[in-house]
Amino acid sequence: MFSLLTGRWGISLILLALVLVVLSLGVLVHRVWTTHRREREGDVAWRREDAVARGGRRLADSGVDDMTGTAFEEFVADLCRRDGCTRVRRVGGARDDGVDITGLLPDGRSFVIQCKRYSQKRAIPGAAVRELIGALTHAGADVAVFVTTTRFTAHALETARANGVPVVHRDLLGHWCAGATLPALIALDGAGQGPTRRRGRTGG
Repeated sequence: MFSLLTGRWGISLILLALVLVVLSLGVLVHRVWTTHRREREGDVAWRREDAVARGGRRLADSGVDDMTGTAFEEFVADLCRRDGCTRVRRVGGARDDGVDITGLLPDGRSFVIQCKRYSQKRAIPGAAVRELIGALTHAGADVAVFVTTTRFTAHALETARANGVPVVHRDLLGHWCAGATLPALIALDGAGQGPTRRRGRTGG
């Protein structure tokens, strides 16, 4: 009887040890996988930021900082056409109601674009984004995009994202000039804006 109980306890201890080993291996595998995922995500983020930065440096070659407002609108319209957009028209002017460019994306969706060629010392305020939101409703377009040569205030970015308005700040504009397409920039939804310490600050 004693030997039988001893045998059962021995088997139980062996099973318990096996369970503990399996659990330990599971924890170890999870930690390795989590670490690998974080490193991979960090690498992807770094590569994206580096690509945006490289685009930003190429932006200087485009001459946008020396363009007039009208010339900048034409420049953006040309980028749209390059990316396969159709029916692209520049409609900006003194009474443009917040819309400078209209057209159709390659997938057929209609879009309106507001362009602001500002000095890097200025930032796009939330009020300007709200104006474009109103213009989108008035025009009945599918997508509204805000394109600028500078940055957006935190409030402006928050307003844009809350209302589904993609923004193309200076860094993404550089990326656009370097070959990124408008649909790809729309999907980024304003990501990658550089630190504000490199540029002038303004309220919004």
